[in-house]
Amino acid sequence: MVLYLVGVGPGSLEFVTPAAQKAVKESDLVIGSERALELFDKDGEMLAFDGKNVRKRLEEGVKRAFRGETVSILSTGDPGFSGVLKPVKEIIKRLDIELDVQVIPGISSIQLCAARLLLPWNNADILTLHGRKDDEILKIIDNGRPTILLPSKNPSETASFLIKNGVDPQRKVAICERLSYHDERVMTMKLKDVKNSKFSYMCVMVIY
Repeated sequence: MVLYLVGVGPGSLEFVTPAAQKAVKESDLVIGSERALELFDKDGEMLAFDGKNVRKRLEEGVKRAFRGETVSILSTGDPGFSGVLKPVKEIIKRLDIELDVQVIPGISSIQLCAARLLLPWNNADILTLHGRKDDEILKIIDNGRPTILLPSKNPSETASFLIKNGVDPQRKVAICERLSYHDERVMTMKLKDVKNSKFSYMCVMVIY
């Protein structure tokens, strides 16, 4: 009766930890997005979720772990940062059950972004806009520290929002796109250039 919440890294197999591999190997059921499941070679049961059924799949994993199965729920990056830890805890609380939950940390895109940019991230503000309003960033963007941001929209839309709200279009920005994949891109440009460019949805922004 164990529920593993497994961080699987930013996307490439080389960033999946041995601890993550071990948890998945021990599991009767593995649940995750298609791109997370593709990282593992497993014969047992695997269930994919997407934006439409993620809550349903998470609840199924919780219930099956409660019934005695060993279950791994995969979280891109780390489960505790824009990952599955928060919604799983909410489900367990709503169901009013006790469960052995073990978090297997993963390497987040935030960490890899900072590494690629040689940025000491203990001196940075870190913010996710997933599930938050865009104006959250306006509260911290001018405090003198770099802001590492997981945007909820495409970086070009975030840049447009910032410029409309008085941020200098000449502001220096780094975009780390599709980190750890073969087509990874790390770009430094002005905010106005971010607004006029196209990017994958898999991006981390750093606003200097």
